[in-house]
Amino acid sequence: MPRTTPQAHLNAREAQLQQLLLHGMQGDEQAYRAFLSALAVHLRAFLRRRLAGRPHEVEDLLQEVLLAVHNARHTYLPGQPLTAWVQAIARYKLADHWRAFARHEALHEPLDEEQALFASEDDQPQEASRDLGLLLRSLPDRQRLPIQHVKLEGLSVEQTARLTGLSSSAVKVGIHRGLKALAKMIRGKPDNEDH
Repeated sequence: MPRTTPQAHLNAREAQLQQLLLHGMQGDEQAYRAFLSALAVHLRAFLRRRLAGRPHEVEDLLQEVLLAVHNARHTYLPGQPLTAWVQAIARYKLADHWRAFARHEALHEPLDEEQALFASEDDQPQEASRDLGLLLRSLPDRQRLPIQHVKLEGLSVEQTARLTGLSSSAVKVGIHRGLKALAKMIRGKPDNEDH
């Protein structure tokens, strides 16, 4: 009997969760409860990795993410990957969490204009998070990762440099160039105009 690859296992798990969500959206309460319960297991692990130094905050943030998933369930399109949709919501809530933590602890600089682009309210449509995720995925890693870690997750430039293996100046350059490329994409202009 052939062994199941890790990717095949993940694909099967995603398909199962997707079916539970779709059945739940059609009124099957048991399937929907099973979806939220199974999703909570995966989200808890996702959040624990990102809040390693603050484990006491994981459960509160987990509940916020599950509530956001519940409130945004009508925006899920059956043909799209469930993982990307849930991850966009989780990252959005995590970014909110880090911004609140940074304001509370006064550890970071005040929001500048570039960060204001990502400071959306909780009641904004989740399509914006999904669109941002699609745009970010089109950037090279040297731009996408600095934007993701510094601008969305609230890490410092130095933390991001250690995490990505880039120098601090490369992180800053990546953010600058990545935001510039995102702005051009949003305006519908190709990124090669300045080259």
